[in-house]
Amino acid sequence: MKNVVGLFDGISCLQIALNRQGIKYDNYYASEIDKHCITITQKNYPSTIQVGNICDLTKADFPSEIDLLVGGSPCQGFSLMGRQLNFDDSRSKLFFEYVRLWKSLKPKYFILENVKMRQDIQDAISAILGVQPIEINSALFSGQNRRRLYWTNIPKVAEKLTQTSGQLSLITGKSLLSDQTYEIATVRKGNPRQIVKPATDKLPCLTASYYKGINADGRPGKAKSFGDYERGKIEMLSPVECERMQTVPEGYTEGVAKTHRYKALGNGFTVEVIAFILSCIP
Repeated sequence: MKNVVGLFDGISCLQIALNRQGIKYDNYYASEIDKHCITITQKNYPSTIQVGNICDLTKADFPSEIDLLVGGSPCQGFSLMGRQLNFDDSRSKLFFEYVRLWKSLKPKYFILENVKMRQDIQDAISAILGVQPIEINSALFSGQNRRRLYWTNIPKVAEKLTQTSGQLSLITGKSLLSDQTYEIATVRKGNPRQIVKPATDKLPCLTASYYKGINADGRPGKAKSFGDYERGKIEMLSPVECERMQTVPEGYTEGVAKTHRYKALGNGFTVEVIAFILSCIP
């Protein structure tokens, strides 16, 4: 490939996926406004061309030919777990900025990622992009349940997913959190730390938020701490464990404060899912 564009690029999980698939590219253009995410990206991929806020970008900011355009516009307004303001939510309106550039840049291939959402909103997005989404749970490739929708014109992704999902080695939380056991006997602030094996062998979805506890219905409780995956207990995953959940290289997000690492990883792609979709490019 010559030119790749990552919109809402975050920590550039797309570049990790491209490299993991052995897909070479000449130029990578990243649209991101979070300074901590940009710091992480430039540390790992210093040749990344940062182009700034998507709202300020036009076709003139890019080469005439774009081979791949990928983005996951902010999802809080679409999520079934949220207030479901949908297109009226200021964050979800950034979806139309993705569409604006998608139409003007006319990339050879594109991917749009977002959360599970109301069917009518999903259908509206599909009508705009001209393709139906493919639902992929990160649990196929990682230690977390993370159901996401992927709209793409890369051919035969759904077919390959159907063919290979039964053959994929389902990675459990055990192998990602510890190479020995779920009972992790480390000491943190004077207290022993334990992670109990979930019934499904998968942890709940990482988020960019901080929660205290899981209610009886499985929904996050009062906001306080990140990564509480045991009902009735406070359990905080380390940044490295969060990197493992997102199949990001260990230590990739080092160099910024821990809170910014958590937020960036919670907002990012599961790398192996994107790598799988990219593997379908002819």
